Parts: sequence; C-alpha cells; structure tokens
Amino acid sequence: MAKVGEVTVRADRLTDFVKAICEKDGSDPGEAALVAENLVQANLFGHDSHGVGMIPRYIENARAGNCKRNWHARIVIDNGPVITVDGGKGYGQVVAREAMQFGIDRAREHGVCVVGLRNCHHIGRIGAWGEQCADAGLISTHYVNVHGHTSLVAPFAGAEARFVTNPYCCTIPGPPGGEHIVLDFATSQVAMGKVRVAHNKREAMEPGLLIDHEGNPTTDPGVMYGNGPMGAILPFGLHKGGGLAVICDILAGALTGGLTHSPKTIKDNAGDIVNNMLSIIIDPAKLGGSEVWQQDTRDFVAWVKSSRPQPGVDQVLVPGEPERIRRAQRLAKGVAVDETTWGQLCDTARLVGLSDAEVCALSGI
Repeated sequence: MAKVGEVTVRADRLTDFVKAICEKDGSDPGEAALVAENLVQANLFGHDSHGVGMIPRYIENARAGNCKRNWHARIVIDNGPVITVDGGKGYGQVVAREAMQFGIDRAREHGVCVVGLRNCHHIGRIGAWGEQCADAGLISTHYVNVHGHTSLVAPFAGAEARFVTNPYCCTIPGPPGGEHIVLDFATSQVAMGKVRVAHNKREAMEPGLLIDHEGNPTTDPGVMYGNGPMGAILPFGLHKGGGLAVICDILAGALTGGLTHSPKTIKDNAGDIVNNMLSIIIDPAKLGGSEVWQQDTRDFVAWVKSSRPQPGVDQVLVPGEPERIRRAQRLAKGVAVDETTWGQLCDTARLVGLSDAEVCALSGI
C-alpha cells in the first residue's frame, strides 16, 4: 500500500477547528470546547487513536441521534459514597467530566466514592478522567467497557471477536507542582483507533496484533474495515489481557447497569459507541495520611527510575512520562495528521456547513 502524506497543525488551531465543527453541528460553546480540547489533548499525548480523527464518527452519531448534544450527567442512584450516574448518551467529554466531579466531591466528603457511569457516548482517552481526579489530589482507578457497535477484540485463544477494547486506567496524583503517574491502556493489543490510523495511513501493522476472519495472524489493518468477514484485534498479554478485558466488561457493564457487550447490545449501526465506566476514587489523606504516602511514592518512583537502562534506551520512565514528552514535542512542532484523516475532517466540516475559507482560516492549512 502506498503511504499517504501528513499535514501539521498547531494545537491551538486544531482545537479551534474542531470546536467550530461541533458548534456548527449544534453543540453549545462550552460543550464544543470540552470535546475539542479533550481530543486534541489525546493527539498531543501521542494517542492519535483517541484524537481528532474521532470527529467524523462523533458528528455522524450526533446527526443520527446516537449522541445527544448539550446533554448532562444525572445521578440516578444515590447511596452517599456509592452513586450511579446516567450519561443519557450525551457527549462523553461532558458527562464523564461531570460524573468525575460528582465522585470527587463525594470522595472528599466520605474518603472514597464508587461511581458507576453508564450510557455515555464515547468518553475518549480514559487517562483524562484519572487526571481530573489526580488534579484534585485523589487516587482513582477506572474499568471501562464498550458496546453498541460490532465486536472487535477476540478473547484469549478465540478466533472470533467477543468484546471491544475495554480500557483500564489507574492514576496517582503527583506531589504539589509535580506530575501524575497515569497508567492508561486498552486491554487489546492496540486500540481500534490505532488500527484506523494505520488504515488511513495505508501502513501495515506490527505482527502479533491482528487476526483475519479465519483466526490467522495478519498485519493488514483492512481486515477490520473490509467488505468481507471481519478479523479481530488480539488481547494484550495473552490470557492476562484477555482476562482483564472480561473483568472490565462485567464491572463497567453489568455492575453499573450499563450492560455488557453482547448480542443484546450490538446494533446493526456499526458506528454507535456506548461507554460505561466503573470508577473508584480515593482520598489518600483519609486512608494512610498525606505525608506518608506522598513521601513513600516519591521515594519509590525515584527507586524505579534509578534502574540502569537497557542498551539503546535513554532512561527508565514511569507511566505518564512518555505522554508528557510527546506533548512537549507536539506543542513545539505541531500535531501531524495524516492526509486521509485530514480529508475526513474537512469533509465533516463541509457537512456541518463550514466553508473551505473558514476551514483554512481556522486551521491555518
């Protein structure tokens, strides 16, 4: 496959462009800003799978009624430190933020809060919600499942997909003025968005990530996009990732009441995206005491990073550091967007009523 080129856009320009698309589609300015900032932040961190390339799908779903514009989270079950929040299929960047704020407020009051968030449109990069809790000085862990569209990920040893990428996240707040530890990963070998990026770039994927519809290994991302039988993404870490994916579906889906990924939630419309998330938010000051845990965490991180790097490696990093390095690079140099994805963004901009002149003025491209 012949590779495609790239365009490079300043992060602030890219944010303005995406915000304008959402506003033109009917989102109020506040919602449009939250969606745009969340997606561009994912690009800055190097997670292009959860970046602005999602906008064509978002707008398609909003226009089809599968994503509700200007909708807000509601607490539907309230047991003090244990709450269930319904997202009403509103933009995940809005309702997940509101749900986490509910949880932050309750954790400050009770020392801990368990938040069952259900029925949201795509909530994007899960690390953003862990970072929101960490910014408030709170530890959090998050289990996420996905349903609404077709299955994408095979269970361990399976030749057919049975769930989606089911992310897991745990975030530890850093010291005052310091950086957080952010562990955020899909339980699949790669996020589906990374397959989309490779497909758009016309690049082969690394071996060991995908299987075709017969269960045979392949490096062709087209097996997830072809007109024939779909292949599947493999779980990471063999039985370990496959097992954690099952746990995420049950905790985020069944336990919250948002439902698991199964024939009863899979829709003919393969583009629908529904996220559910179980979050546990802890105030460390009410558990082990602020001074003890903060100092011991700093000492432990220093101990981990003191390990002699392997040959060819500059330094040992802890979770969250690679993203911060990429953010600094992309803020300085701009965000590279492959031409296929850029074309899809421009097509979506025209669909909602932005002129080519407005696209150029907003993006600088």
